[in-house]
Amino acid sequence: MHGPTRNVPRVLTDSASRYPQRAAIVFGDELITYRALDAAANRVANLLVSRGVQPGDKVALSCPNVPHFTSVYFGILKAGAAVVPLNVLLKAREVAYHLTDSDAKAYFAFEGTAELPIGQTAWEGFQATEGCSEFFLIEGGDAPWAGDGTPESYASVVTEQPVTFPTVERDEDDTAVVLYTSGTTGRPKGAELRHRNVYDNALAGVDLFASDPERPDTYLCALPLFHAFGQTVSQNGALAFGGTIVMQPRFEARSALRLMLDHDVTFFAGVPTMYWGLLAALDDTVDVARLAANLRVAAAGGSALPGEIHKQFKDRFGVTILKGYGLSETSPIASFSRFGEEPRVGSIGVPIPGVEMKLIRDDWSEAAGGPDEIGEIAIKGHNVMKGYYKRPEATAEAIREGWFRSGDLAHRDEDGFYYIVDRVQGHDHPRRLHRLPARGRGSAHGAPRRLTGGRHRRTARIPRSGGQGRRGEEGREWHDRGGARRLGEGAARSVQVPARRPVRRRTALDIHRQDHEAGTRLSRSAAARLGDRTLRPQPGSRSVLRGLTAVRPATARWMAQDRRRAPFPSRAVTSRGVRGEWSAEHSTTTRTGASQSV
Repeated sequence: MHGPTRNVPRVLTDSASRYPQRAAIVFGDELITYRALDAAANRVANLLVSRGVQPGDKVALSCPNVPHFTSVYFGILKAGAAVVPLNVLLKAREVAYHLTDSDAKAYFAFEGTAELPIGQTAWEGFQATEGCSEFFLIEGGDAPWAGDGTPESYASVVTEQPVTFPTVERDEDDTAVVLYTSGTTGRPKGAELRHRNVYDNALAGVDLFASDPERPDTYLCALPLFHAFGQTVSQNGALAFGGTIVMQPRFEARSALRLMLDHDVTFFAGVPTMYWGLLAALDDTVDVARLAANLRVAAAGGSALPGEIHKQFKDRFGVTILKGYGLSETSPIASFSRFGEEPRVGSIGVPIPGVEMKLIRDDWSEAAGGPDEIGEIAIKGHNVMKGYYKRPEATAEAIREGWFRSGDLAHRDEDGFYYIVDRVQGHDHPRRLHRLPARGRGSAHGAPRRLTGGRHRRTARIPRSGGQGRRGEEGREWHDRGGARRLGEGAARSVQVPARRPVRRRTALDIHRQDHEAGTRLSRSAAARLGDRTLRPQPGSRSVLRGLTAVRPATARWMAQDRRRAPFPSRAVTSRGVRGEWSAEHSTTTRTGASQSV
């Protein structure tokens, strides 16, 4: 299907050459063809080159799920530069840090809304940096401007650029995207993804979802595109196979169902809370039979998927949810459920083609004690990043002989399916983890577990090969009888409970984990008791977590806000500036119109 070179721009250009009149993006009443999208990306590339951006330079992008994200993303890549997608919730000082740390030369930022003025925040961060010399404000969100100075209008400069551009060819080992990971310790680090990392992950749809450009899918893109999951599955995976992306700036269940019906969506990717939301929004007014007849693939990632969601979604939509696993450092997909098979509830599937996975101990030795032994997931293959940008020490700690240690603890069954148990906390030794999910009604490993507070904190340790765990200095310990078998031969498993610990206010991420480990949803009254700094219940919703689409607590709060205060209600994000970039002469139409040739 694709040529021998694995440059990411080919994801778009190859499909544009084969299917120029096919719909690439649907956004509101706008339908953008592949030819128009490719022309828009060429304009961005011409703009960057005219401003002195060189191959290998970094260009940052702060943008929600609107067509500009995709055109700017591929325009940056066509110019030979690397994309640095930034979370739209970053504060000005955080923006400044990311721009400085990534050595960004230019910065595109969406205007935003009054509730979330992305552009103004981005402008403030840009002004606090020295190395970033170009700033382009993408209009379209109607946010009032209150910042100092006037940034350059993206629409006014991009429409002056030619619609053709010879894509700058880059080596497949050159950096294509830098994804910043928040992690659990230290400052965010930029994971450098090669062109071949991103390209191969996008084309994995052949094996994972039986994707076929002759029978293209229509994708509902509700996951944030600045996140690796949304970028790879909902954007790059769709374009690689000539699919159509229906963009939703902010997930809202009823609106999502309407979009799925209006556009005959066949592919939905989301996190578990989105699936809860879709199920809860079904009523007599929704044509469930039609939804089920259209939907071909449902993919999930981000957190554990309760068995009840699997069952209910299969009953109502007729589709088995495929569970995947990955990290920013792995482009992101590392493992997935097998397409066409019944899911193994709780499993993250098996390694995708071209990728290997194994369980390791703290000293990198392989944990080969059988299905009951727990180890840290290590990943090797075409998806593993080049390294952390400008951090050779962190790269050396995370990657050895091509194997990337994920920080996630798991066990593997006899058929090779992996099951996440917990997350390693920090980089000190012994590695510590901060939670132990439930298995069935009891604790995963026999330790007392509590979901209702932060007074007691349990920590477990990955032993050195054949080593004996040391007792903690604080609190008391339990040694479960199966610990030595699970954590490595000869290793005693210890769980520590400090004698006293202040109650910590739970973040959205904590609630998200507890909610789905228990397979339940928090009530509105329970959420209200958590205070203003946590999630707000949506009107008429029993779940305060509906709409969560990223792992950052701030992102969780944003996605779960009351709809009256939503950063991107459908009426707030307009196509102002879109018609200038995708004008009629470049094959754009309204949703009901007929596409015109250039």
